[in-house]
Amino acid sequence: MKYHAMSERDVEKALNTDFSTGLAEAEAEKRIKQFGYNELEEGEKQSALLLFFSQFKDFMVIVLLGATLISGVLGEYIDAIAIIAIVILNGLLGFFQERKAEKSLQALQDLSAPQVHVLRDGRWQRLPSKQVAVGDILKFSSGDRIGADVRLIDAQSLEIEESALTGESVPVAKTTERILQENIGIGDLQNMAFMGTMVTRGSGMGVVIATGMKTAMGRIADLLHRAESLRTPLQKRLEQLGKILITVAVALTVLVVLIGVLQGHDLYTMFLAGVSLAVAAIPEGLPAIVTVALSLGVQRMIRKNAIVRKLPAVETLGCASVICSDKTGTMTQNKMTVTTLWSGGETWRADGVGYEPSGNFYKENDHNPVDIEREKSLRQMLMFGMLCNHAELHQKGEEYIVDGDPTEGALLVAAMKAGFNKEELLKEFMVVKEFPFDSARKMMSVIIRDRSGRQFIVTKGAPDVLAEVSSSILWDGKRQYLSADLKRELQDAINGMASQALRTIAIGFREVPLNTIILDEKEAEKNLTLIGLQGMIDPPRPEVKGAIKECREAGIRTIMITGDHVITAKAIANELGILTNDRSRALTGNDLSDMSVEEIEEVVDDVSVFARVSPEHKLKIVKALQNKGHIVAMTGDGVNDAPAIKTADIGVAMGITGTDVAKEASSLVLLDDNFATIKAAIQEGRNIYENIRKFIRYLLASNVGEILVMLFAMLLALPLPLVPIQILWVNLVTDGLPAMALGLDQPEEDVMRRKPRNPNEGVFARGLGWKVLSRGFLIGLVTLIAFMTVYQKDPDNLVYAQTIAFATLVMAQLIHVFDCRSEKSILARNPFENKYLTFAVLSSVFLMLIVIYYPPLQPVFHTMPIEARDWLLIFGMAATPTFLLAGSYLARKTT
Repeated sequence: MKYHAMSERDVEKALNTDFSTGLAEAEAEKRIKQFGYNELEEGEKQSALLLFFSQFKDFMVIVLLGATLISGVLGEYIDAIAIIAIVILNGLLGFFQERKAEKSLQALQDLSAPQVHVLRDGRWQRLPSKQVAVGDILKFSSGDRIGADVRLIDAQSLEIEESALTGESVPVAKTTERILQENIGIGDLQNMAFMGTMVTRGSGMGVVIATGMKTAMGRIADLLHRAESLRTPLQKRLEQLGKILITVAVALTVLVVLIGVLQGHDLYTMFLAGVSLAVAAIPEGLPAIVTVALSLGVQRMIRKNAIVRKLPAVETLGCASVICSDKTGTMTQNKMTVTTLWSGGETWRADGVGYEPSGNFYKENDHNPVDIEREKSLRQMLMFGMLCNHAELHQKGEEYIVDGDPTEGALLVAAMKAGFNKEELLKEFMVVKEFPFDSARKMMSVIIRDRSGRQFIVTKGAPDVLAEVSSSILWDGKRQYLSADLKRELQDAINGMASQALRTIAIGFREVPLNTIILDEKEAEKNLTLIGLQGMIDPPRPEVKGAIKECREAGIRTIMITGDHVITAKAIANELGILTNDRSRALTGNDLSDMSVEEIEEVVDDVSVFARVSPEHKLKIVKALQNKGHIVAMTGDGVNDAPAIKTADIGVAMGITGTDVAKEASSLVLLDDNFATIKAAIQEGRNIYENIRKFIRYLLASNVGEILVMLFAMLLALPLPLVPIQILWVNLVTDGLPAMALGLDQPEEDVMRRKPRNPNEGVFARGLGWKVLSRGFLIGLVTLIAFMTVYQKDPDNLVYAQTIAFATLVMAQLIHVFDCRSEKSILARNPFENKYLTFAVLSSVFLMLIVIYYPPLQPVFHTMPIEARDWLLIFGMAATPTFLLAGSYLARKTT
């Protein structure tokens, strides 16, 4: 159908909907069943079978399978079957790890999918865009992404950027008028808005005419919801490390085969031993474990109300040295309440806290409630505050919830306390036109008309800005010229409220003749009469002060950035502990406008509060901090915040108040808009990175131990301490589960008392390389000593000596895994605190005992039952690498 050529009434009939109440919930569900969800079809995903087979494409695994085939041809059936079984088990472990990571990341993608404002059963509600049905009424404003193809039914200064569809980046001005022109291109459909396009200015409403693959976006199959497959810097470094290890493994295989053959071992045994060692040398599970650790960490962050949109941000979080945070809603409760009102030299107090729409007004120093009907200027200010307003108040159980901007919510509730009802008020006054708020003007205006035909412009906004566009003021109930003296009175009232940490909104108006044409906001917002001020407070969140203190202990500075008055900002910053003796300076937007990025650089380390800041200033602040070497987390919620969010090392968008533009530019979204969540995300980010370091340390030290025990034995012309099947078993049993459990380790006590990590830090930084080599060397050495001790007693019983070496190696690695939990020593933490690790280690011990004591498996793994007295040797040798180094830690601690 050509909806663009139809009248609004005809569109309403054709879609069988109601513009005033929207679809009923049951009808919407019926339509979704009929037409499908409002989502674009994704490309084919890799099947589970293909994912399983991809576990065996590793070069060394293919070589091992080739060697197994040869052993089968040579009649070594038991070895061949056992090796294939181990390789399949290893493949299954990798398969389940990758599937878990894939599902975690898919859940993450679903969480960060866009939401839309939908009218259902007469009520506006936010829903995921996939639940939108044909006939739904959508509401959108600056910064929102259009959730489906709609025919516009309301457009207030509406402009939409349609480059995703047309390639044209200049926003298109929209209208609700019918378009009768034939053969019109999609770029000229000015009464339509399309899925995936972005509102850059104004606000509007539309009725959904197409969803999913039936939309214009669906027809050109541009898959908007496909997640970027970003690898973290650590993953890239580990990939490079993997390539080096493959080269080392191939050289090792050749070396082992050559030495063994020269010493008289048969070629087949040495080739299998060499390949088995090479498989052990390459921690092929490492990339999967890193991905799982990242995705599980991301899941934990979701439980703490933080959605990571881009995986590299997990690493960057641990490097953050400065958090630039908005004040309102992030550091405060976002429950604005009007507490003080001023007009014409008089001040009133309003009682009641939060969004409860009942209370009284009192004159200053008077305990008796005033009669609102007799307070003309107060009444007019409250009424106009309700009319120039988009917020709505809903009751959910016993709680009142504001749907809309918190500041507008405070004005709405204040007017309701005075007895005004918005529905009734809109019967008396019709809103003719609106000039939406934007952060550059810091004002919003509406043109209203009453029943008698009188027409007014009503403006609300920042008092200093509104004072500039006002020529008069209400004083003693009369309009008076806004003289320098009255401006001083006004400024004193603003300062008085600001000193109490109140946010101030001014209300002004102007009567205009009925036939006056107002084309734009500049024409509307001039020669106003300023009625007065409403002062509101948004109390600090109780948990924020502690979070800021923890951040300071972690070497992270907190900077408050706000659009509020500098006095208000400093009062809240002081209460939260942001202002300190050495960093007590505050700068305003005016200061920043006159300064270059280089000039800001010179002072930025001394400034803790930036007030009266516009989004353009945020970008300057980020660049200045980055130029000083800081890793910056920057919060934002508006369209104009997007450049600063994108430029910051960690862009943080608000999940409740944030626009889609801000969210898409961000790498982290706060579901609760709470500063404490940023602190929790940084803590989790640090812990994830440390856990990845732990299992890199564990896996590589274990692999070094396995390699060295074989090499040492060959260099000493001894028999092989381990047979190939044992090496593969150790690689599976002692590497897989404990390494995964390390990825779930709790943070160390001092994780938030360490300085931020250097973002250029290498994989083996902070002594990790030394720990890998020293522990690996000792594990290899004690395994060889255990083997030699038993072998020299009874050279004819090689299998028993190999069983001792096998058990010593496994136990040494399983004791070492507890040492990996701490940067200091095994004694620095309770070893059984991580229940997953305890379970993994017990499972590994149990499996080792089965291989040693279960008769049917003994010929497969070349093992024999170990006598009780020899377990003392095994435990003594296995504990030596870990506790030898723990002893040196204790010695350092006592001195």
